[in-house]
Amino acid sequence: MSVMKNRAVLRWLVPVTAGVAVIGGGAAVGTFAAGADPALPPRSAAQLLEDLRTSRLDGLSGTVVQRADLGLPPIAALAGRATGNDLAGLVSGTHTLRVWYGGEDRQRLALVDTLGEQDILRNGRDVWTWNSRENTATHRLLPADAPDRATVPATPADAADRALEAIDPTTAVTVGRTATVAGRDAYELVLTPRDKASLVHQVRIALDAKEHVPLRLQVLADGQDEPAFQVAFTQVDFRTPEADQFRFNPPPGVKVTEATEGERPGPAGRRFDRKDAEKPDVRTVGTGWTTVVVAKIGDAATGDGAKPGADAPDAQMLTQVLGDLPKVSGDWGSGRLLSGKLFSVLLTDDGRVIAGLVTPERLYQAAKG
Repeated sequence: MSVMKNRAVLRWLVPVTAGVAVIGGGAAVGTFAAGADPALPPRSAAQLLEDLRTSRLDGLSGTVVQRADLGLPPIAALAGRATGNDLAGLVSGTHTLRVWYGGEDRQRLALVDTLGEQDILRNGRDVWTWNSRENTATHRLLPADAPDRATVPATPADAADRALEAIDPTTAVTVGRTATVAGRDAYELVLTPRDKASLVHQVRIALDAKEHVPLRLQVLADGQDEPAFQVAFTQVDFRTPEADQFRFNPPPGVKVTEATEGERPGPAGRRFDRKDAEKPDVRTVGTGWTTVVVAKIGDAATGDGAKPGADAPDAQMLTQVLGDLPKVSGDWGSGRLLSGKLFSVLLTDDGRVIAGLVTPERLYQAAKG
């Protein structure tokens, strides 16, 4: 598997001349600064991008630690419970995961906490989710033409693949200091948004100096010295895991649910119909790091007026979560605002969700337009 699946990055990559390269129409690419520790041969940003593009990964296992300090109100866990997705809690705090990769159709992720373990396994077309706390499992058979892509984006490589999609003329690409991650030497690739309206200050990707695989990804918010989000290996092994790691053996007494076509399994063994997640009216405003997504979801999204029949515990909890968000209003209308260090989300009373890596003021402008 090529670690960097997004080939669109290549159209911004041109040869290095005189130690400087240009990405696209104006993203400056700096060269490696000598004297960093550990000592590694100098590599330009263009060379590191090429290393990433051409890297091959046959197998991997390791421990990943994710830390998130997004400055969000304490509603993430409640939102996860309300939607049946306990993994939504990953948006806050520190979490440790075990990951295994045995090819494009074999992956496994295990989230272990003090209350139990949740696993997601893909073995060919079979996808299993298991929750030890509830002792429930869901099995889904993927279509024969399902894309070969990691079932759950949980590793630095998954996160880097998405960050690299942002490389265009709005991004300055440079090389930072070298680093040691999970006991391995690494280069650091730095993505800096040119538009100062973005809440993202920098994205830093540490690449294994030998395997060219991302070992760590850090996202720094504007005006902050410490990462608002980080996902990094603390231990990594590039040998291909044994096939048994990707086989799910239901434990005694487990309740197994078969997901029908058109459904996807939830981490807690619950099912979600694909049509529930469809967004028939979605548009974007702006470009690059300040792109704002506007989605029309129909009914009012703020939780001020729940439907008469919405008396299920999960619906009540979700209504409470949304109702706890601060009210905002202006010449664009009214609604509720969720804001953090890296992003803002506006839920309007007329049934729109407007979100982006921008300040709330940018969302209000999009709502007015």
